[in-house]
Order: sequence, then structure tokens, then C-alpha cells
Amino acid sequence: MATLSPVALRRLRPAVLVVGASSLLAGCAGQAEANGLPSQPGVTNHTGRIIDLWNYSWLAAIVVGLITLALILWAITVYRKRKGDEKLPVQTRANVPLELMYVVVPLLMIAVLFRWTATDIAAVKEVSDNPDVHIQAIGKQWAWDFNYLDDDAYSAGVQAKLTGEAGVEKTLPTLYLPVNELVDIQLNSRDVIHSFWIPAFLFKQDMIPGRTTHIQFVPQQLGTYQGKCAELCGEYHSSMLFNVKVVPREEYEAYMQSLRDAGQSGSIGLEYSRLQDPEVQPAREEG
Repeated sequence: MATLSPVALRRLRPAVLVVGASSLLAGCAGQAEANGLPSQPGVTNHTGRIIDLWNYSWLAAIVVGLITLALILWAITVYRKRKGDEKLPVQTRANVPLELMYVVVPLLMIAVLFRWTATDIAAVKEVSDNPDVHIQAIGKQWAWDFNYLDDDAYSAGVQAKLTGEAGVEKTLPTLYLPVNELVDIQLNSRDVIHSFWIPAFLFKQDMIPGRTTHIQFVPQQLGTYQGKCAELCGEYHSSMLFNVKVVPREEYEAYMQSLRDAGQSGSIGLEYSRLQDPEVQPAREEG
């Protein structure tokens, strides 16, 4: 079997490092593609923008990483200590152009990423004065209540019993949204800090007791999505789940009527306790 000389092995080291780094990057890319984002463009009017921000930020990071890796390999190869060379390398006290580049280039990169991110955040969090639908989502330990403010109806949620068996999803509180309409969701907490998160919508917002916040978006694809609390809020935080149904306007109105027919007219106030008994009719504010 043929063997490589020490000189040949030293010459192969940079190539081995490049191949190893390339394999690592390819593996990371494959893993990212396998996991992916929990959404796609068009689920809401914001998801495409958020996905572009995510993808191009990663692209910029990969380019910077490759340039940095190439410079490291170049320095290792060109300036390595060679056999028989015992001289002390030339000592350079300063290199002003190079040091300026180290400062200016990262600042420019950060400025571009900051502007891009700030622009997208401002667009996502923009609030219109004339939404088509007004809904209030109330977080409580450990479930959700939904007041449909335009339709004089509410839905009171009870904590899910997570047994690991199929069918639990049907017992979760469900938020109904009409497709292709601008929805304003008013967020309130009844007790501790919660966080309203619908992963497929690529957006979440903290809910702080005593504060009211609003999020607005246009759901653009029919379907059922999962929602959850993204802020550790106590013992049964993991059970604080809900469903989101994006439906045609006719189905949305039929659901509103079914709530009113069931006696769930008006809205539930913020004083409503987490210790609700699902068998007891809750006190409510008639709207």
C-alpha cells in the first residue's frame, strides 16, 4: 500500500480542512432544510417578508463565514513555519488601512442588517385604524378566552388535558378568523405574563398584565393552525394551547351565531378567574 510523505501530508492539510468545512456547511444546510420554518409565504400577508428576512440573514452569515474561513486557511498556508526556517518573522507594529477595514466593513454590514430588520419589523407591527375584524385574546393560567368584539360573542377556553392520546386537539380553545380580511387582535393577560404565538404565522407577542397590545395581519390561507403560549407562565404552561381556524366569511358568521345561540353573547372581562368551572356560566359584560 502506498504511503504519503510528511511533505505531501502537510500540503494536503488545507485541502482536508476545506473539504471538512464544506461537508459541515452542507450538513447544516440539509438540517435547516429538513427543519425549516413552520410556515411558507402567503399564510398571512407578513410571512413572505419574515421568511425573506430569515433567509437573507442566513445567506449573509454564510458568506461572512466562508470569507473568514478562507482567510484563516490562507494565513495558515502562506505564513506557516517551514522546515529549516528558524528566522523570526518580520514584526509589524501597525497597519492602519487593515485596521480601518476591520472597523468599517463590520459597521457597514451591521448597518445594512439593522436597517433591513427595522424596516421589516415596522411593517409587521404596523397597526391600521380601520381593520375589518376586531378580536380580543385573553391569556390566563392556563388557557385562552376569545372575545369577538364586532359580533357580540365570546368563546371561553378551559385548560387542555394533555393525555398523549388522539383527539385532545378538539378540546382546545379555538380562534376563528375570516380569510383575506384584516384582523386586529387585542392582547390582554388576566394574571401573569403570557405570549401569544401562532408558529405558522411567524409572529408572537408578549401579553403583560395591565397593558394592552394589538397585532394585525391578513390570514390568506384556509386551514387549521396551532397556537400556544411562548412565555413560561407556571405549572401547566405546556398545556396552554389553542387552535386557529381560518375560514370563509360565511363559516365565520355561522360560528358567531352558534356562540350566541349557546348563550355566549357579550364578552368576558379581564377580572374573570383562571379557576373557572366549565359547568358554571361565567359572568360577562354585555356588549
